[in-house]
Amino acid sequence: MQLFSSPYRWILINNQSFNKGAIKNTFSALNILVDSEVMVANPTSENFYTLHKIYKRDTTLPVVEDEVGFWKPESGFVLNKSKLVNARYRNNLMGTVLRTCIVITYNDSLNHLTDRRDAHIDTITKVNYVLMQHIGDVVNASLKYSMQNTWGYKNESSQWTGMIGELQRQEADVGGTALFVTSDRVPIIDYIAMTTPSRSKFVFRQPKLSYVTNVYVLPFHWTVWISLFALIAVTSIALYGANKWEWYTKRFAKIENKSNTAELQDSWAEILVLAFGATCQQGSASVPYSHAGRIIMILMFIALMFLYTSYSANIVALLQSPSNSIQSLSDLLHSRLDVGVDDTVFNHFYFPNATEPVRRALYLQKVAPPGQQPRFYSMIEGVKRLRSDHFAFHMETGVGYKIVLETFEEHEKCGLQEIQFLQVPDPWIAVQKDSPYKEMLKIGFRKIQESGIQSREYFMLYTKKPTCTNSASSFVSVGIVDCYLAAAVLFGGIIFASILFLLEIGCSRNR
Repeated sequence: MQLFSSPYRWILINNQSFNKGAIKNTFSALNILVDSEVMVANPTSENFYTLHKIYKRDTTLPVVEDEVGFWKPESGFVLNKSKLVNARYRNNLMGTVLRTCIVITYNDSLNHLTDRRDAHIDTITKVNYVLMQHIGDVVNASLKYSMQNTWGYKNESSQWTGMIGELQRQEADVGGTALFVTSDRVPIIDYIAMTTPSRSKFVFRQPKLSYVTNVYVLPFHWTVWISLFALIAVTSIALYGANKWEWYTKRFAKIENKSNTAELQDSWAEILVLAFGATCQQGSASVPYSHAGRIIMILMFIALMFLYTSYSANIVALLQSPSNSIQSLSDLLHSRLDVGVDDTVFNHFYFPNATEPVRRALYLQKVAPPGQQPRFYSMIEGVKRLRSDHFAFHMETGVGYKIVLETFEEHEKCGLQEIQFLQVPDPWIAVQKDSPYKEMLKIGFRKIQESGIQSREYFMLYTKKPTCTNSASSFVSVGIVDCYLAAAVLFGGIIFASILFLLEIGCSRNR
C-alpha cells in the first residue's frame, strides 16, 4: 500500500532531533512523490513551528522541501494559499523523465509524427504526440518514448498487451496515444483528458430512391390511385353506355356512318383498349359516332392528360432523389449496400468480438461472410469505393472526411450519412492507475485545451463533415435499376404479344 500517496495526509512533528539534512536523508528512501501530502512541522522557537511540505519528483531524485506556512498558539495554522493545491504549485518537474508509450501501426509513421504527411495514417497518434510535446513544456518534463503496435487487449492468458500492458506493468507513466474508454480498462488505468473528439462510424451516400423502392408507385398517394382507377372505371362505364345506346339507335333507324372515322364498337374490349390508350396518352384509332360519346371521350383524355403530366413530372424528380431508408444499423444490415471497414487494429478487435445481435449479424453477413475474405480496406481504397459504389465504409470520420474533401466533387458531398457502430465514447489519454502525475497532467491538458492549442493541432489533421453547398448542380444519370419496372413491363408485353401472335398463327392454320 502506498501510504504516502494521495489521498493520505500526514503531519509530522519534529522533536528537534532532526535537522533539515536529517529529514531529507530519512525520507529519501520513501516514495513521497508529487501527489503526496506530507507536512513536517519544525520548531524554530518555543511554541512556533514552521511548516514544510516534502516530496520527490521521481523515486530516484532527492527530496524537495517547500515552506508552506507556520503554526503558533495565538493564530493556529497560517498557510500560503498558493501552495494548498499540490498539483498547481508542483507543476515544474525540472526535466524529470516521463516514460510515454505511443501506438504506431505503420512503421513509417515514426518519420512523419510532426510534418503532417500521410495524415490518414496513425492520425490519432500524430495528434497526441504533438500534444504530449506541449504537455512536456507545460510541466517541464522530458519525455522518453516507447512504441507499441496496438493499444492493448486481453490475450488468452488474461494478460494485457500493447500500451495498456506497459501502463499496467508500470513500464510507462503515460499513454501518449488516446484510447477508448471501456469498462474492462477502467480498473487498471486512469483516464485524464479527452484530446481527440473523433469517432469511428459507418459513412455512406444515401442510395437513390429507385435503388431501394419502386418509384413508379410513389408519385401519387394511395387515395389518388384509387380515385384514378375510379375515374377510369366511371368514364369507361359511361362511354360504354353512350356507345351502346348509339349503336342501338343506329340499328333501329338503319343509319350508316358517312364519315371516314372508324366507329367505336359497342363491346367492352373496345372500351377497355380506348381507356388504356387514354391512360398512356396514346390516342385511339376509333371514336364514338354520337356527340355524347365524343364528349365523354374528350373529358376522359383531358383528365388523364393532366394526371399523366403530373405523374411524369414526379417520376423525373423521384429518379434524382436520395432515399432516407437507412437510418440504423438494422436498416444497413437489410439494405443492398456493400459494407467495408477501415483496416485498423481496433476494428480488427471490436468487429469480430461484437455480441449485440444486429452488430454481430452485420459483421458475419456483410463484413466477413462465410467463405469470403473479410472486407477490411485501407482508408484511401474505402473512401474511393464510398464515392463510386453503393458502399458503406466504417472509418474514423475526422480522418476519412479529409480524403472526402480532397477527392469528391462538390455535389458528391451531399447526402453523406453516418451510423455509429462502436458503442464507446471519444478517445482519452490514460496514465498508470493511481499515478502520482495524474492531477498535474490533467491540469496541463486542461491548460492546452483552454488556450486553443489542442483545437489547433486537432484541426490540422482532422476534418469536419463536408457541407453540401451545391446539390442542384448534380446530374443523375438514369440506369437500368431506375427503369427496372418499366423494362419489366416492356419485356412482359413483348412476351405476351408474341404468345398471342403464335396462338393466332396456330388458330388460323387449324381452320
